[in-house]
Amino acid sequence: PDDLQYLWLPLSHVFGKVLLTLPLQIGFPTVVDGRVDKIVENLAVVHPTFMGAAPRIFEKAHARIESMMEDEGGAKKRIFDWAVGVGLKMSRARQDGRSPGTRDKLGYALADRLVFSTVRERFGGRLRFFISGSAPLNPDIGRWFDAVGIPVLEGYGLTETAAASCVNRPDSNRIGTVGRPVPGTEIAIADDGEVLIKGPGVMTGYHNRPDATAESLTEDGWFRTGDIGSIEDGYLRITDRKKDMFKTSQGKYVAPSATAATFKGICPYASEIVVYGEGRPYCVALVGLDAETVTEWAGRNGLDGASFAEISRHEKTRGMIWTYIEELNLQLNRWEQVKKFTIIDRELTVESGDLTPSMKLRRKVVVDSFSDSLVGLYD
Repeated sequence: PDDLQYLWLPLSHVFGKVLLTLPLQIGFPTVVDGRVDKIVENLAVVHPTFMGAAPRIFEKAHARIESMMEDEGGAKKRIFDWAVGVGLKMSRARQDGRSPGTRDKLGYALADRLVFSTVRERFGGRLRFFISGSAPLNPDIGRWFDAVGIPVLEGYGLTETAAASCVNRPDSNRIGTVGRPVPGTEIAIADDGEVLIKGPGVMTGYHNRPDATAESLTEDGWFRTGDIGSIEDGYLRITDRKKDMFKTSQGKYVAPSATAATFKGICPYASEIVVYGEGRPYCVALVGLDAETVTEWAGRNGLDGASFAEISRHEKTRGMIWTYIEELNLQLNRWEQVKKFTIIDRELTVESGDLTPSMKLRRKVVVDSFSDSLVGLYD
């Protein structure tokens, strides 16, 4: 009865519909406001105990706080970095099932008082957890939120499975996975790595589309999700969308969504990265910038007053992004590494069709829109 949800997801979206319905069934209130640009501001007003969101929201919040600390510099930045280090140490202990030592507990109590309590107040001060869905969440972002005391419980599902098929629980959150199946739902992995789902949430078929139904549902009721994944100790880990994975001319498979999630956890100035390379000798990428953080960066680097397009095209911006691309490449296999990139000179938005209403990238739309730029990277 004391819980309060803040709901901003579009109600035409299955994730949003489930989050609207669930509190009504259980018996606690929801505050609804669909203005994406007001989410963080409203958290401080509404004081919810939980909220569901897409990874982009967590990426933006993390980048904003890190950027603010970078601007502060000096002792505040050193204290902040120390506190996050202590928090990450405690988070790792929880993930490993270890009990932290007395010294670590005392250090965390001090870090919480000096830093984390202030961060939590920015999110309303009462959050018990976030729920993340609709796209992969970078595990480093998940660990950062866990460190400051606001766990992000990643979940998984599709419209065809009524949204909730798997989710991490507050008392058993394994970062980097989408959790264990919800009660009554079964998960299996096909021979080719595709995730299969069976349970009461799975559809009976597509309306007036028997061919599509036969293609998606097996005779014994398993739904073919189109996602590639694995099961570890009962927890499901998603690798990528089957249709998004591509093979280079060297015959090596690349999972672009996993690469994108890693990059967005590294670079606070990027909103998206689209990795491309089907049938090509190496991978290239389109990089979309986050207007808020990159404008602040521009002001600190002699580009104050420049437009978003001017910032995007400037050599200083390109050099800055390249340092993050190099950092990304250190974490990738040789055939996955991004050799060339171009920066998109406008924001990727819902209004222009680049993103879904739940802030998920429409990969094909963006690739088609900037196909000339991508092809030009191979000249």
